[in-house]
Amino acid sequence: MGKRSFFNRQTPAVALLCNPEGLNQAIALAMSAESDGADVVALELGQFALEDRTPEKFRALIQSVPLPFMFIDYRNDRFLGADDEARQKFLLMGAEAGAEVIDVMGDLYDPSPLELTHDPAAIAKQKALIEQIHAAGAKVIMSSHMTTVERSAEEVLAHLREQSSRGADILKIVVGMDTEAAMLEGVRTLLLLHKELEKPFVFLGAGRYNRFIRYIGPTLGAAIEFAVHDYLPAMTYRQPTIRSFKGVLENFHWNIDDLKA
Repeated sequence: MGKRSFFNRQTPAVALLCNPEGLNQAIALAMSAESDGADVVALELGQFALEDRTPEKFRALIQSVPLPFMFIDYRNDRFLGADDEARQKFLLMGAEAGAEVIDVMGDLYDPSPLELTHDPAAIAKQKALIEQIHAAGAKVIMSSHMTTVERSAEEVLAHLREQSSRGADILKIVVGMDTEAAMLEGVRTLLLLHKELEKPFVFLGAGRYNRFIRYIGPTLGAAIEFAVHDYLPAMTYRQPTIRSFKGVLENFHWNIDDLKA
C-alpha cells in the first residue's frame, strides 16, 4: 500500500501528535497510530535525541508505516531551545528524508505576540526557508499559537491570510477558548474560514471548550485534527485520543461540504 497524504483527501485527517524521545519510540508510536486508524503522523522533535536526528534515521521512521509525516520543532526543544536557526537544520533534514509537511512558525526568526512576525527581514527569511522546503519536495504548514488569547473570526481570517502570503500550503492557528462566547465565535470562525480560504486550514481552541471545537472542526471544514495514542501522566494539554476522534467522525454523518451536493 502506498503512502497516503495530507492533501486532496475525501475526509479530514486525524493526526497522531507525538513528542518521542528517539527513533525507536517514534516508530512504536507511529505503528500504534496506524493501528488506531490515524491518517497521518505529526512528529514533534522537541524531545528527540540529537543522535537520532540523522537523514538515515528520519528515513527509517518515515518508511516504518504507510502514513505521511509532518515534522515540527518549536522553541521548547530541550536541546536547541529558542535557537531558530539551529532547529530549521533538522526540519530541512526531515523534508529531504521524505516528510510530506514541515511546520514553520509564524514568528520564526522574530519571536512576536500572537506568533506572527511583521518584521520584513524575518518574513524574507521565512519565505526563503519555505522555498527550500518546497525544493526538497515537502509542503509547509505555518502555525501560530495564542492559547490564552481569544480572537474574532475576522481576526483569525486576516491572520491566516498573512500566513498564506508567505507561501504556506496549510494555515494553522490555535486560540484561547475558555468562555462560551469564545466557543460560539469558534463556530463562526470555522464557517468563515471554510467560506473564504482556498488553502487547507487548521483552527483549534485551547481551554475549557477546546474539545468541542476540535470534535466539530472537521465537519465545518478544518483539514487536520490532532490527537494522541494514549494519555501520559505529564500531559496537561489534552487532545482527544485517536480512537475517540475516529469514533466521533465515523458516526457524525454530516459535513458542511455535503451541502454542496
